[in-house]
Amino acid sequence: MIRGRYRHSLQLRLVTRLAVVYVTATVIIVGVLVYRAYDTAGTLNDRELSLRATDLARSISMDAGGFARLNLPPTLQSAYQAASGADIYAIRGPKNRIIAASPTSFGALVEGWPAATDDPDYFRLERFGSGSEDYYGLSIKLDSVAGPLSISVARAADADALIRSVLRDFVLDIAWVIPLLVLITLAIGILAIRSVLKPVREVSEMAAAIGPNATGVRLSDEHLPTEIAPLVAAINRALDRLERGFEVQRQFTANAAHELRTPLAIITAALDTMEDVGDLTKFKTDVARMNRLIEQLLSVARLDAIELDTSDTVDLNAIAASVVESMAPWVLAQDRMIAFNGHVKAVRVKGNVNAIGDAIRNLAENAVHHTAPKTEVTVSTYPDGSVSVADQGPGILVEDRHRVFRRFWRGSSAASQGAGLGLAIVAEIMNAHGGGILVDDNPYGGATFTLCFVSLDPDNATGPSEKPDPLHF
Repeated sequence: MIRGRYRHSLQLRLVTRLAVVYVTATVIIVGVLVYRAYDTAGTLNDRELSLRATDLARSISMDAGGFARLNLPPTLQSAYQAASGADIYAIRGPKNRIIAASPTSFGALVEGWPAATDDPDYFRLERFGSGSEDYYGLSIKLDSVAGPLSISVARAADADALIRSVLRDFVLDIAWVIPLLVLITLAIGILAIRSVLKPVREVSEMAAAIGPNATGVRLSDEHLPTEIAPLVAAINRALDRLERGFEVQRQFTANAAHELRTPLAIITAALDTMEDVGDLTKFKTDVARMNRLIEQLLSVARLDAIELDTSDTVDLNAIAASVVESMAPWVLAQDRMIAFNGHVKAVRVKGNVNAIGDAIRNLAENAVHHTAPKTEVTVSTYPDGSVSVADQGPGILVEDRHRVFRRFWRGSSAASQGAGLGLAIVAEIMNAHGGGILVDDNPYGGATFTLCFVSLDPDNATGPSEKPDPLHF
């Protein structure tokens, strides 16, 4: 699940594409750079050969007999010494007559070549001379004091080893520097992307907090990318429509419940004045059930309409004792018993007195309806900030312990009393208090519901041991 979420992450997609762009661009740039470096090295080599040929043409002079002679300056003489073998040349005059050559074997070879032209003619000699070296050179026609000359110059193929060594070192250097630069640039890109998407994450957190009890929250469009802002605006408009729909539903529930209370009260009063004959007892039971449903609908409407104030310090002992005392006559009339097992000291928690009382009352009513006749429902409080209601009924299956808190869910006992709202109201109240509900088996048979609040006396928390984690809503 998490892996799939990250696979579809916008941030991951942007980072991946950014990495691909960086790597591709780097490979192209490095390739072009290396190609241009080696191409420039070759161009410089050709340029140097052309300059050598020009220097040779300028060094030609005429002697007293009218013959062309080569007078090399000292710098060129040392470069063209035959012993070095690195640079060779041959100068031809009219009719391909050799004027000067170094070494003479190169002159003998060039003497048979066609006369040079104004455009350089490049050539390569393999395994030439006493050293059997490879040479790279050019032949070109240049003007001199002796007239047009065909000048051929060449140098050993390994003479540019220094340049190629420098280029090789350069390539090796960028081989590790470039990936490092790519990683640094990519890290900067990731930080930039995270910074840009921070408002989107904040909006997502706001959206996650929106629920039926917080329909008035709207998503902020400040600092959002222009591509995301229309989506947030559309969501806010949808939330406006949902809030209006919730409000209509709450008003309908509350109005319907209020409208039904008066006729039901009249019917109840009328039934109480009648003689107990025929189906009158059944009618009274049905009307009582309808009254209970109306009260639950009103409780649901109140919980949905307003936010509970849970900031008061209350005593669970006092609330639970009051609920048991007020319910005792009704429970006895149902041929059941109800007992209160309070802690010796006050159990102080933060909460709303009326809401907590409603939660305990709904649990107790639910327990009375499901426990067997002549059995007892027990309400207990604990110093850890919890209160439990235990019955001796059929119990609740483990797989149903979370579903019982859904509105109108009645499980396999759908034909029994109740509309499936009592436990849903309890869940709403506990959600408003930031607490949880623990559903467990009663050791004496049946089920035990425990409302878990945050105790204001944690040092005195000595409640039931080894409690599993409560359900949260």
